[in-house]
Amino acid sequence: MKQKSQNISHTISRVDAILRKEFIQMFRDRMTFAMMLAIPLMQLMLFGFAINTDPKHLPTAIYAEESSTEIRSIIRGFEVSEYYDVTIKSTSPRENTTLLAQGEVAFAVHFPIGFTAQLIKGQRPQLLIEADASDPSASSNAIGRANDIVNQALSHDLKGTLANLNPKPGPVEVIIHPRYNPEGKSQYNIVPGLLGVILTMTLVMITSMAMTREAETGTLENLLAMPAKPFEVMLGKILPYVVIGCVQTCVVLLAAHYIFAVPFVGHISDLLIGVLLFIVTNLALGFTFSTIAKTQMQAMQMTFFFFLPSLLLSGFMFPFRGMPEWAQVLGEVLPLTHFLRIIRGIMLKGTELFDHQYDLMALLVFTVLIVIIAIKRYKQTLD
Repeated sequence: MKQKSQNISHTISRVDAILRKEFIQMFRDRMTFAMMLAIPLMQLMLFGFAINTDPKHLPTAIYAEESSTEIRSIIRGFEVSEYYDVTIKSTSPRENTTLLAQGEVAFAVHFPIGFTAQLIKGQRPQLLIEADASDPSASSNAIGRANDIVNQALSHDLKGTLANLNPKPGPVEVIIHPRYNPEGKSQYNIVPGLLGVILTMTLVMITSMAMTREAETGTLENLLAMPAKPFEVMLGKILPYVVIGCVQTCVVLLAAHYIFAVPFVGHISDLLIGVLLFIVTNLALGFTFSTIAKTQMQAMQMTFFFFLPSLLLSGFMFPFRGMPEWAQVLGEVLPLTHFLRIIRGIMLKGTELFDHQYDLMALLVFTVLIVIIAIKRYKQTLD
């Protein structure tokens, strides 16, 4: 009995020693400890405050071929509803189409000439609302409310001799034209975005762990002994993974076409240039992470810490315009946000690469800054 008690005591003592050792090691690895606290807090903040599945204040372009009290009431009704924000007064239907294709607006409303006269005569004039339906979750609620908004807006004007226009059907025939994804298929929006998500997750992680693995296995010393400049080492480490990124791109695009039947309206050359830039951006970011992380575990943690907000704030999972302004500002910093606009625009809307100047410039600036940081960090490693 005494021997058994001693064995239990020794077991507890050994477990306690290992436990103390693990806690000491945990607190020494400050980055891992910080990640354990930061990641749950980031998830809580993003899901609690930034995510909104019912986006409002969607930018809207208005083209009115005439001006009247009734038209102004309808426009005011759109604004009061909070679903539509009239940000642009366009000058032609073609401008409406261009604004939709470039993603400047989510809706384009067209009041044709003779609208007011037909309304007063009870002829139910047509009001055209073109919607960017490439992301069905972002536009569905606003589209569903369009008829009620118009009828409610006119109820204040249709009084007296015009009161007979109030009963249903409404005084205006609202024509909804969902563009780029008229059937509202979610895979048309998700599958192209998956290319950006896959490239972000795999390329950043692979590159960040590659250099860190060199340090852990001791082969980094041989690499540092080579008469190679930091930029040359960086280029040599990145180029093999460019091929991997291209292979992943081909796999996703083939699956999108043959399995999910996602339409491809634009030019493949424009898409490939955008993809190549995005691949380089992620590889440069992964290389930068590798100069900061001391272990492969830290490199993986940093990748996940970057990947999580990219997934949630880029507009891949949730409507970008539905997020509060501070979340949209953070989202604009992420490369995935701009890549999603490029690939969805080219594939679904048939836009050209030149139509995405802002997003291309954002990717270029991000890449240049990351490359500068990586080179400086690598020089410090050499020292």
